[in-house]
Order: sequence, then structure tokens, then C-alpha cells
Amino acid sequence: MNRRPVPFLEKLVRASAVLTIGTALVIVGYILLKGIPYLRPSMFSWEYTSSNVSMLPAIVNTLFMLVLSLAIALPAGIAGSIYLVEYANPKSRIVHLVGLMVDTLAGIPSIVYGLFGSLFFVRFFGMGLSLLSGSLTLAIMILPTIMKTTQEALSQVPMSYREGSFGLGAGKLRTITKIVLPAAFPGILSGAILASGRIFGESAALIFTAGTLAQAAGSLNDSARTMAVHLYALSQEGLYINETYASAAVLIAMVLLMNGLAAWLAHKTQERNNHG
Repeated sequence: MNRRPVPFLEKLVRASAVLTIGTALVIVGYILLKGIPYLRPSMFSWEYTSSNVSMLPAIVNTLFMLVLSLAIALPAGIAGSIYLVEYANPKSRIVHLVGLMVDTLAGIPSIVYGLFGSLFFVRFFGMGLSLLSGSLTLAIMILPTIMKTTQEALSQVPMSYREGSFGLGAGKLRTITKIVLPAAFPGILSGAILASGRIFGESAALIFTAGTLAQAAGSLNDSARTMAVHLYALSQEGLYINETYASAAVLIAMVLLMNGLAAWLAHKTQERNNHG
């Protein structure tokens, strides 16, 4: 027997949804209105100077950091999640231990990751303040997010999919790669989107690992200032407040574009799986 929601709770949920959406729109709208009027062509020059405070090198470094961090974290996170969901005994101690470690890592402040990366990658391995040090640090930061969302996505795949594949003679690994992973792809992509958002917005950890050099990295060993670090540096100087808002508007546009493309890709993949 279906019970109708309590009117007060229903109104409370709707009010919370409106408040959340409204807050997001106000923040995004405020930054766009403050930043777009101050955008000028010189801010997209290849060379950064004190007169143009170009953000183009930071944009390039951010994209490099995004690709490299996801290339490291996604395979590790997906592989670990497949083992925990598809192979390991859910009641075993190792599964509980890994789950505890993932939850712990997800709650660690980013500055702690930055100090760890500075000691481990920058100094111990001698990588210095570089694109590689920052990417490895970010890969560790986003790993818990990728693992949690991937495990949830794999768990949501109906068991009948696996049983049907086994019934047709497919092995465990083939069932996972050909049946389970494609069905779980939208959820895995959602985790990648969340991880990408953290990469775009991270600054504290990268100051200690990737550095603040305002030029496009020519190699993995070069220092790389990302957009978030670029915003932090401009705001700290106090001389480029308008340019800071303009850079923030571009960063928001990049995140919205990336999320839109990812949502479109997930929708297309879901349609193909449904028709397949």
C-alpha cells in the first residue's frame, strides 16, 4: 500500500531543492556578471606578463593536469572496484579494510595531500615542483571518489545480466568487460566528472607539488600553474581583482562545458546499451 508523503516534509524537500538550485545560480551568475565584462584578448596570450596576466598558460596546464591525473587514477580505481565488487567476498576483512581506507582518504583535507606530495614526490623521489608531482598527488586525492562511485555503479548492474552472460558460456572476465562495465559506464563517468571538478578547483595541494610558475609546461618535469592556483595568485597580489573574476568566469565556463559533454556522452552510451 503506497502512502502519500507528509505535506510538510514534501514542502521541505521542495524548498531545499529550490534553495540549493537558487544558491548555485546566484554564485555562478554573480561571478559571470563580475568577470565577463573584464575579459580581453590579451588575457589569452601565450606568454604571461604582469600587464596581461594571461590565463592561457594556466588553462593549458589545467587540461594537462586533468588528463594525466585521470589517466593514473581511473584505471587503478576501476580495477580496484571491480575486484571488490566482482571477485572479493563482501564479508571479508580486506573489503572492510579497503572501504575504511577509502572513506578515510576521502575525508583528508587537500593541504595534507599537498604536504604528502611535497615530501614524497617532490623531495623523496626528486621530481621537484612539476606537472608530474601535481598529477600524482591529484590522482591519490581523486582515487576515493572514483572507487566509491564505480563500486556503486557496478553494484547497480542487475545480477540477471551476469547470469545471462554465464548462461551463454561467457567467462567471468568477459562478462565483466562486455556486459557489466558498459552497463555501469554512466555511473563510472559520473565519478570521473566529480573527480574532474576537484582537479579543476584544487589549489592548496598543487602549490606544494606543481608550483606557481606562470607558463605552459613543456614537459612533465616543468612547474605548472593551474587555473585555481592562478586565481589564488592574482587574488593574493590584490592588484588584479577584476582579472581574477574574469579568470573565474572562464574556469566556470570550462567546468560547465566539460560536465555538459560528459552528460551527453553518458546519455548516448545509455541509449546504445538500451538498444543493444
